[in-house]
Amino acid sequence: MPRVFANSLEVDLLDRHEIPRHEISKVICSLCNKEQDVQQNCSGCGACMGKYFCEKCNFFDDDNWRHRQLLPLRKMRCVGCESYCVYLFDSTMDISVLHCGHTIHLECLNEMRVHHHFSCPVCSRSACDMTDAWQKLDQEVAATPMPEFYQKKMVWILCNDCGAKSSVRFHVLAQKCPGCSSYNTRETRGGPAIAACSRV
Repeated sequence: MPRVFANSLEVDLLDRHEIPRHEISKVICSLCNKEQDVQQNCSGCGACMGKYFCEKCNFFDDDNWRHRQLLPLRKMRCVGCESYCVYLFDSTMDISVLHCGHTIHLECLNEMRVHHHFSCPVCSRSACDMTDAWQKLDQEVAATPMPEFYQKKMVWILCNDCGAKSSVRFHVLAQKCPGCSSYNTRETRGGPAIAACSRV
């Protein structure tokens, strides 16, 4: 007799990833109880079962940017697409500890490198020593002058490596953290909050 779970997280917690998502063939809508083929919207009442739905992986979620980001890395087994996930500490595969302290299967780390993905999939810190890459990027930035219109444009960035928020000159190639000299940064909408909002 088939087992029924309230959601995919329950499958993960109870069976430690023993049920591959791609073998799930039916879902039951929690609103109208209609059993149906796996799909994003209920064929009975039309309810959306998840804002994000991956048909390949039978994966539903309301906010899963990591699944979308890592789906092209089809051999990823530690993070991202749960249909390829092998619980790290039950695995017989070799593991590696990244600079940030997170662990990952060595095979998955090598697959990330092949696809030029050099940041931790959990916290976005650089997964390896990027000094040489940053030096090359320094040269590229220096060799690519910005048009006069953008020369004084400032942007706020968050450094994924040191966590610093800084205001730096915009450059089309990359923004460098003034604190740790990393280019592993992302633009943010504004600087650090000056004062916390209070509800009066």
